[in-house]
Amino acid sequence: MNLKISDHFTTRTLLHYTLPTIVMMIFTSVYSIVDGLFVSNFVGKTPFAAINFIYPVFMVIGSVGFMMGTGGCALVAKTLGEGNQEKANRIFSLVVYVTFGVGVALSTVGFLLVEPISHWLGAEGDLLADCVRYGRIIFPALPMWLLQTMFQPFVVAAERPTLGLLISVGAGVANIVLDYLFIIPFGWGLEGAALATALSQCVGGLVPLIFFLSHNGTTLRIGPTRWDGKALAQTCLNGSSEMATNISASIVVMLYNAQLLRYIGENGVAAFGVVGYVQFIFIAVFLGYSIGSAPIVSYNHGAQRHGELHGVVRRSFRLMVGFGVLLTALAELLAEPLSHLFVGYDQELFALTTHALQIYSLSFLICGLNIYTSSLFTALNNGVVSAVVSFSRTLIFECGAVLLIPRLLGIDGIWWSVSFAEVAALALCAIFLVRYKERYHY
Repeated sequence: MNLKISDHFTTRTLLHYTLPTIVMMIFTSVYSIVDGLFVSNFVGKTPFAAINFIYPVFMVIGSVGFMMGTGGCALVAKTLGEGNQEKANRIFSLVVYVTFGVGVALSTVGFLLVEPISHWLGAEGDLLADCVRYGRIIFPALPMWLLQTMFQPFVVAAERPTLGLLISVGAGVANIVLDYLFIIPFGWGLEGAALATALSQCVGGLVPLIFFLSHNGTTLRIGPTRWDGKALAQTCLNGSSEMATNISASIVVMLYNAQLLRYIGENGVAAFGVVGYVQFIFIAVFLGYSIGSAPIVSYNHGAQRHGELHGVVRRSFRLMVGFGVLLTALAELLAEPLSHLFVGYDQELFALTTHALQIYSLSFLICGLNIYTSSLFTALNNGVVSAVVSFSRTLIFECGAVLLIPRLLGIDGIWWSVSFAEVAALALCAIFLVRYKERYHY
C-alpha cells in the first residue's frame, strides 16, 4: 500500500502509515538499552549506573536534533501543502546544514567538559571515572546522532517511512552486534559499549544523509540553499516543544538520580536505569505514532483541508487511548522478566526494580495523550503551545512531583511522581485543545 500524506486516512491506514515510524523509534531506543544490558550483566553495576548517570547529558545535546527535525518538518510539510516544493527544499537543506554545524560545536564542548559536568551532577570516585570513560567516546559521534534524530520526521514527510525503519533497524542491529563483540570476545568493557553506540549512530546519521543528497525520487533533496532567518526561527519555535521535552526530561532524570541516591543509594540509580529503559521502548510507541502522523496534519493544515484534519486528529486520540491501555497492561505483566533480564544477578536490586516498574508503568495510561497533544500543536506550527505543554509536563509538573510526593509517600513516592505529573499535564492539554479548536478545525 503506497500511501501519501495527501491521501484520505482511516484508522487502518493511519496505523499502516505510522507503523514503520513506531518501530523506527523503538529501534532508536535500542542504543542505550543494549549498552545497559551488556554492561550490567558483563561489566558491572557501577559502570551500568554510570551510563544512566551521564546519558541525560547526551539527551540534552541530542534535543537539538529533535527540535530541528520536528520543527523543520512541520514547516516543510506545510510548505509542500501550499504547493511550493522549491522553497520546501531550500528550508530542508538549511535545516540539515545548521543541525550538523551545531552538532560539531556541541560535541566538542561536551568532550572537553564531560568530567566537570559529571562531577557537578554528583558523580564521585569510580562512578565519575566511568562517566568520563564512556562520555569521551560517545561525544565525537554526536553530530551523527543529531542528524539521525533530525532526519527521522523528514523521511516520513518524504513518504518513505519504511526507509526510516530500515535505517533504524540497521543501526540498532549494528549496535547489538558490536556491543557483543566489543564487550565479550574483545573484552573492552565500558569503552567497548561506548564505541559500539558511537559507530551505530554514525550508521543512523550517514545513511539518510546519503539518501537525501542523491536523486531519491521524493519531493525532498538536500541542495543549494540560502540563509533564511525567518524560516530557521519558525523551525526552532515549532520544534521548541520537542527540545523542551528532551531537556526537561533529562533534568528530571538527573533529579530522580539525586533523590534516589539520597533515599536508596546506588541501587536506586541502577533500578531507575532499568525503569528508564522500559520507558524508552514504551514511550517510543507514542512518539513514533506522533512523528509518523505529524506530516499528515501539517500538510492538511497547509492545504486547508479541515475535514481531513479533523478525522486524523479524532482517530489519533482514540489510538492513543488504546495504546495506553495495551502498554500499561503489558508493562505490568513484564515487570518481573524485564527486571530479571537486567539485574537478575542481584536479588535485592531485582526486587526493587520490579516494584518500581509496577508503579511507574501506570503512567503509560495517560502519557500518550499528552505526547500526541504536544506533537499536534507542533504539526500545526504552533510551537508556543506545544512548548508550554511539554515544558509544563516534564519540568514543572514532574520535577515538582518528584520533590514533593516522596515526602508524602516515602520511597514509593519517587515511582508515583510521574503519574501525578501526567494527570496534571492532561488537564492542561484539555484546556489548550478546547481553546484552539475553532482556530484549527480539528
